Amino acid sequence: MQAEQKKSLVGEEYEVEIGPVAHGGHCIARTSEGQVLFVRHALPGERVVARVTEGEEGARFLRADAVRILDASKDRVEAPCPYAGPGRCGGCDWQHAKPGAQRRLKGEVIAEQLQRLAGLTPEEAGWDGTVMPAEGDKLPAGEVPAWRTRVQYAVDASTGKAGLRRHRSHEVEPIEHCMIAAEGVSELGIEQRDWSGMASVEAIAATGSQDRMVILEPRPGARLPLVELDRPVSVMRVEEKDGGIHRVHGRAFVRERADGRTYRVGSGGFWQVHPKAADTLVTAVMQGLLPRKGEMALDLYCGVGLFAGALADRLGDQGAVLGIESGKRAVEDARHNLAGFDRVRIEQGKVESVLPRTGITEVDLIVLDPPRAGAGKKTVEHLSSLGARRIAYVACDPAALARDLAYFRDGGYQVRTLRAFDLFPMTHHVECVAILELVKKAR
Repeated sequence: MQAEQKKSLVGEEYEVEIGPVAHGGHCIARTSEGQVLFVRHALPGERVVARVTEGEEGARFLRADAVRILDASKDRVEAPCPYAGPGRCGGCDWQHAKPGAQRRLKGEVIAEQLQRLAGLTPEEAGWDGTVMPAEGDKLPAGEVPAWRTRVQYAVDASTGKAGLRRHRSHEVEPIEHCMIAAEGVSELGIEQRDWSGMASVEAIAATGSQDRMVILEPRPGARLPLVELDRPVSVMRVEEKDGGIHRVHGRAFVRERADGRTYRVGSGGFWQVHPKAADTLVTAVMQGLLPRKGEMALDLYCGVGLFAGALADRLGDQGAVLGIESGKRAVEDARHNLAGFDRVRIEQGKVESVLPRTGITEVDLIVLDPPRAGAGKKTVEHLSSLGARRIAYVACDPAALARDLAYFRDGGYQVRTLRAFDLFPMTHHVECVAILELVKKAR
């Protein structure tokens, strides 16, 4: 017997009081019947009319947009971006909030996740509760920092115009200019070109060099266009068969600069998107770890070797660093970037598979910068057994960080300090650096 189909509530409107901010760029409210709403484009304390965008009768929660503001927060501003708002571009979450309020909201999310998932108060985590803006980003309300050095544009199939995806949608919001795009991206003029036949165009503007790259993803059977942009640019192509990225024209990499070193980053590989992020995070990690000459360190999920290079510089000729990274091209780049260090080794593979095979039973320092899902219980248990005197955990997701901090506590570590940085202005994302210290060895 078929289950009875539940009635969709999409389009229904509710007048609600907006409650606290939640992880994910929305706030929590409840309908008069008690059903939970996750509401975007709202701020805590406001009274709004929320229109349901996803959900059905009996669902655990509904997603909604604030379409009318009945009682506005003092932190509300007119969104500077003309493409922000209900049903529009999904790239930014907080265009309607003052910059200082955005950072407070992010701090509230971090505090809530620490308490709920790790049982830690800000004081117990060595955190003062603030989220620090990057250098140069502390701007008045109504101004937007142009920080995003990598922008992936979606292309509207019917018009060939580049735009950005709408929130939780494959629909494209055509744009003339993205306010959060870094100058090096904006000056390419991507939005003014015809990209017919392309599914997406990713633009990359390196920090510390004039390198520019575009990565084109053609629709099935489409030919690449002749790329003529407003600045010299390397061109890469996403292959339909294997999803690999291959060089069409120019360099297959961009040169990034951080901590006094130049790093090659190939084929659109991972590098921090905010131009100040790499230096900000290296400084926070090194200040927390206080590396000593001759120590042995691990750099896990090491990418192209940012933290491994910083560690090697500080550990000296008698120190040693092992980096582990799953991406083949990133490993090639890391080995190239760190070729000048005799005692740095980079291994390819997943951390949970490679680390046990190394036979390492003791280290002095660990840096881990895992993907959004975090390191996980098994990996944390292994790391805790190595007896490192300090561990630096770089996290872009407060929930994953909090879960892993609880696992580290079980392994004998306590959080010494936690710092939070607003390296993704106008969005709900935030970067944290937690420094952990060994208090008792794991059994």
